Amino acid sequence: MAGSTLASPSADPVLGAVTTAKVISPGRETWRRFRQHRLAMASTVILSLLILGVVIGPWLWPVPINEIDFTAQLQRPSLNHPFGTDDLGQDILARMMYGGRISLAVGLAAMVVATTVGVCIGALAGMSRRIVDPILMWVTDLFLSLPQLPLLLLIIYLFREQLKAAFGVEGGVFVLIVVVIGGLRWMPVARLVRAQFLSLREKEFVEAARASGATKMRQMVRHILPNAIGPVIVASTIEVSSAIIAESTLSFLGLGFPPDIPTWGRLLFDAKDHLDSAPHWALFPGAAIFLTVLSINFIGDGLRDALDPRRVI
Repeated sequence: MAGSTLASPSADPVLGAVTTAKVISPGRETWRRFRQHRLAMASTVILSLLILGVVIGPWLWPVPINEIDFTAQLQRPSLNHPFGTDDLGQDILARMMYGGRISLAVGLAAMVVATTVGVCIGALAGMSRRIVDPILMWVTDLFLSLPQLPLLLLIIYLFREQLKAAFGVEGGVFVLIVVVIGGLRWMPVARLVRAQFLSLREKEFVEAARASGATKMRQMVRHILPNAIGPVIVASTIEVSSAIIAESTLSFLGLGFPPDIPTWGRLLFDAKDHLDSAPHWALFPGAAIFLTVLSINFIGDGLRDALDPRRVI
């Protein structure tokens, strides 16, 4: 009929209304899932405050870390020294903020080393079918069977002086600790990545890429690795906390950074002889290590739940 208009499908009661579904990006969905984990969110806030404290704290509390004042020996927390002082009268808060940078930097750098080596070895093992996979897994099992703490002590004892001469005192110890800790922590990441690659390489989208002529390297980088990155991120968070504990253990044993570089582990080592008269000296760096490691572990739990597509939150 002239002048009449066709009814749109959304207005037709028989066809039903046409609705547009809201598209949610994977990143936003992951963030929504992560926010549901209350401990992970609280840990994120605590870890952020710790990082801000060690990064911008020295500008807000500009007290020299090596200023000796024998009249203020082993003072308890006060307004002049919120975390108290050590046996030389040095401000513990200033030394903790300076040493926290090194402890966190060691954890992050060692995590990068361990994750990089683990991903490379795990990917090569997962994509190999005959000779390479058994050899790489044999090497991985060999490293897993080694006693890590005695091996750490031996390597540091053998190569510490050479690296100090090459990179300086602080730089040489930093490079040595990062390489040694990261070089002995890649095995769990490698086994995890290998398991993910063995599962994903038989999926339909990988078969389609293989049928279209994609090389093994392209299959690894463009198709398999992006789908296996979730568990790797979770494992990396655990490696950060493990590296911080390892560095603190080495410093506590006196084989880490020298005494004038006050990492959290070194502060614990210096405080061990004054636990009765000055418990605050060990309490604050110990609490910093505890909160950092606990926060990173809870963040890893939250990422595991957020990146798991089978989990309904």
